[in-house]
Amino acid sequence: MSAVETLIPPQPAPPASAFRWSRMQIFGASLLGLWIIGGIALVLWLIDAWDIDKITTYGPKFIAGLGTTLTLVGISITLGAFLSVPIAFGRMSSNKIVSSLAYGYVYFFRGTPLIAQLFLIYYGFGSFREQFEAVGLWGFFRDAWNCALFAFTLNTAAYQAEILRGAIESVSRGQHEGAEALGLTKFQTFRLIIMPQAMIVALRPYGNEIILMIKGSAIAAIVTVFDLMGETRRAYSRTFDFQTYIWAAVLYLIIVEALRNVWQLLEQRLTRHLKR
Repeated sequence: MSAVETLIPPQPAPPASAFRWSRMQIFGASLLGLWIIGGIALVLWLIDAWDIDKITTYGPKFIAGLGTTLTLVGISITLGAFLSVPIAFGRMSSNKIVSSLAYGYVYFFRGTPLIAQLFLIYYGFGSFREQFEAVGLWGFFRDAWNCALFAFTLNTAAYQAEILRGAIESVSRGQHEGAEALGLTKFQTFRLIIMPQAMIVALRPYGNEIILMIKGSAIAAIVTVFDLMGETRRAYSRTFDFQTYIWAAVLYLIIVEALRNVWQLLEQRLTRHLKR
C-alpha cells in the first residue's frame, strides 16, 4: 500500500486564449458598421432636407391616411376572425365534402398573392356589373375601399383559420378525457378548457398576422384607396421628393413596433401562470 508523501504545489490558472476574429465575424462587424454609417448619413440628410412647408402641407394627409390604414386593417382583421371560426371547424370536420371545401378556400387564399386577390375583386367583379346590379351589390363593389376590405377579409380569414385550427389541435387529448370524466358537455369542454388553452398558443401567430396585414395593406393604394401609402404616392407625385417614402416607412415602423410591444405585454399578462 503506497502513501503520498508530497503534494503538488498549486498551479496558476492557464492563460486565457487570445481572442481571434473569424472571417464571418469580421464580415458581420463590417456589414453592421456600414449599416450604422448609412443610418447616420440618412438622418443627417433628412435634417438637412427638412422642409417645414411640406410637413405642414402633407403631414395632416399622412395622418389621415394612417387612420384609413388602421381602420381598413382593423375591420378586416375583425371580420376575418369571425369568418375563420367556421372555416377552421370545417378543416377539422370528419365530413369529407365540408373539409375539402374549407381546405380549398384556405389553399387558394394562402397560396396566391394578396395583390392578385385584390385585382381579381376590384377589376374582375367589374365584368359582372349587370349581375351585381341585379342583386343590389354593385353599390358595394364599385367602391375601391370596399373591394380592399373584402379582399383583405377573405385573405386574413384563411390565415386565421389555420392559426385557430392548429391551436385547437395542439391541446392534448388528455384535456378532452379529463373534461369528459368531470361530466362536462362538449360545448362546456370547448368553451372552458380547450379554447382558453388554444388562444394562448395562437396569441403570437395572431399578432404576426396583424403585423403582416398592416404592412400588406399598402397595396390598397394601387386601387386608389388613399391610405398611408396612397397619400405617400400622391405627395411624391406632387413634390418628387423621395423622403416622403422614408417618412411613410417610419410611420409603418412606429405602428408595427407599438403593436409588437402591446402584444408582448398582453402575452406576458395572459401567460403569467405558466412562469415559474
